[in-house]
This record gives sequence, C-alpha cells and structure tokens, in this order.
Amino acid sequence: MKFLLDTHIWLWSLIDPGRLAPKVAREIEHPENELWLSPISVWEFLVLVEKKRLAVDREPEAWLRQVFDRAPLIEAPVNTEVAIATRDIGLPHRDPADRFIAATARVFGLMLVTADERMFAPKGVRVLKNKG
Repeated sequence: MKFLLDTHIWLWSLIDPGRLAPKVAREIEHPENELWLSPISVWEFLVLVEKKRLAVDREPEAWLRQVFDRAPLIEAPVNTEVAIATRDIGLPHRDPADRFIAATARVFGLMLVTADERMFAPKGVRVLKNKG
C-alpha cells in the first residue's frame, strides 16, 4: 500500500508514536508499505519550529537530515497537477497546506493518513483515519 503521511502523523511517528492509533502504527511499520511525504509537511515542520510550537534538539535542518537518513520516505512532488487539483479537493476549510497535501494524495493515488477530521473526506482520496 502507498501512504501519504499528513504532517502531524509524520511528526507523531517520530516524536510521539503513542498518539498513533494501533492500525496506523502497524501500517507505518509494515515493511511492504510505501511511505510518502509532501515537501509541504517539511515546510509546516519548519514553521512550527520557527513559531516555537515544536522544539527539536538541534538546528531544524540538521534534525530533518538525520530523520530522513534514519527513516527515508518517498518525496511526493509538488507539481502543476497537484496545484490544479487543490482547486476542487472538497475540503471544508481553505488551509492551503491541507489542500496541497490532499491534492497530492489524489494525484499520485496515495492513501492519506491523518487524524484531522477536516481531512477525512477530500474528493477522490482514500483516507486511513487515525482514530482510537
């Protein structure tokens, strides 16, 4: 299976895995599954650190490089098709990062893994919900 990790799922898997539902944790750990990440999630991480809403034990860039060396993910491109798909993704809010992440899942045929209830039903996207 091919999964696109929403930003918080990616960060929880690294920093606070106890927040992952058992099914989500199993899927993330399953060696045959592909784990994808949007560069939008990297940008969101950097913004969280900059705003001091997330703390890491070294410079954010060094932290990211170590994370990607330890647990490589497939980088999902942000391309023209993804940008076009953001226009009709059908989310109940207008958060641009969420729109790009959901559109990425749709364009590349990935299952979105999220705990954000506002992301549970984007148009044309299968979702693995991080619930209980």
